[in-house]
Amino acid sequence: MDLVVKAPRIPQLGETVLGGDFVMVPGGKGANQAVAAAKLGAEVCFVARLGDDLFGQRSLANFEKEGVNTEYVTSTPGVASGVALIAVDSAGNNVIVVAPGANSRLGPDDVRRAQREIASAGAVVAQLEVPVETVECAAQMAHDAGVPFILDPAPAQRLRPDLLKQVTVLTPNETEAQILTGMEVSDEVTASLAAEWLLSSGVGAVIV
Repeated sequence: MDLVVKAPRIPQLGETVLGGDFVMVPGGKGANQAVAAAKLGAEVCFVARLGDDLFGQRSLANFEKEGVNTEYVTSTPGVASGVALIAVDSAGNNVIVVAPGANSRLGPDDVRRAQREIASAGAVVAQLEVPVETVECAAQMAHDAGVPFILDPAPAQRLRPDLLKQVTVLTPNETEAQILTGMEVSDEVTASLAAEWLLSSGVGAVIV
């Protein structure tokens, strides 16, 4: 669930800024990607864990309303749903803190349960708001099935070379590209250099 506050600017460390509108909307990178694909007409099967709380109930209802297959969405007793606290300034820039909650309990076994759907998929899409070993499992299964694997590497972290080699399309922003490569990324030239480094590491295609 995304808890979003609009403000004239992002506060500095230790500063309080009087904000504007507050909205609470179903979110999470994977959830947003699943719903967006479903709205575009794709058949979407979502693999996830939700908490047994109000946020989990609202998220599940939203998936079903949007036509997302929730067969592999599991409620996790005694654990809160993942929450993102988001501040957005007047220019649309944001800062985000994520409390993973049930997302951190999504394991390789959850992914393996969806083996049939992965093997027949047009693409598998993942991000890093779940444990990296779970992402690695999904990448390996997609690779073994000859299915394109698309990775949104956020929140950013350094990734093992074996995982990068199984990524068909990688979509980092500037900050994520910098963390992935250890290179400064501040303009189109440095973004291109970072993309070339990722391509040389075995990634199929990079969009910064």
